[in-house]
Amino acid sequence: MLEAPPLLLAVSSLVLVLLTRLLFQQYRAWIFVGWNALVQQPIYNVLMGDSKEHHILNYVLQHAVAGDPQSVLDTIDTYCSQKEWAMNVGDKKGRIVDTVVQEQRPYVLLELGAYCGYSAVRMARLLLPSARRLTIEVNPEYAAITQRMLDFAGLQDKVTVVIGASQDIIPQLKKYDVDMLDMVFIDHGKEQYLPDTLLLEEYGLLWKSDSVIFPGAPDFLAHVRKSSRFECTHFSSYLEYSQLVDGLEKAVYMGLGSLAEP
Repeated sequence: MLEAPPLLLAVSSLVLVLLTRLLFQQYRAWIFVGWNALVQQPIYNVLMGDSKEHHILNYVLQHAVAGDPQSVLDTIDTYCSQKEWAMNVGDKKGRIVDTVVQEQRPYVLLELGAYCGYSAVRMARLLLPSARRLTIEVNPEYAAITQRMLDFAGLQDKVTVVIGASQDIIPQLKKYDVDMLDMVFIDHGKEQYLPDTLLLEEYGLLWKSDSVIFPGAPDFLAHVRKSSRFECTHFSSYLEYSQLVDGLEKAVYMGLGSLAEP
């Protein structure tokens, strides 16, 4: 049996190490999220006897100041950075969202995907007195937690939580007295970003200068960046409660433009 020359073995080992490092750098965000969701979280749930989302809610109820939205946000951030990682927008990207909301001053704001209510509280606390926000959440458990977060923060009159799939609710938004949206925050299933935005356009719910804000979803990013119907700005940031590079995209709707575009 022939043995490989030592130099060839050394080169092969080096190539393998470099490929491993390259793959880790490229997919480390997915590795980080996967580790938390598939390994660490199930173990923690068994030990704690409840879901992470209920842990977050209970921690807020025990440690935050009732009627103080900033205290609710700070308490969620503390829990998720020190105890259990969660897919909230987080404090770093949250500050970017704050800036856009304050600049845009929306009267009707739509959120797709509520999770535990972090972004609902974050944006609702900055809304004008006459403004309102609709939050669509497909998971009834998450919707219930979001409602309790809003109640505790004293923002229940600012936000309407609608339970259902976004693709089913969007065509019915006029039923909720929504004729036009001033701002949309998209943070639900990545596969729904593009179909739901096209639905919003189809039903005439976006108007010129409307801001659509969202993280992730490379295929959707490619779509809005190529289309003259949107003017895009990228904000570099970090994945929530980590040092992994991430970001948010602000896509300002400029009108129908060329109907022939993808």
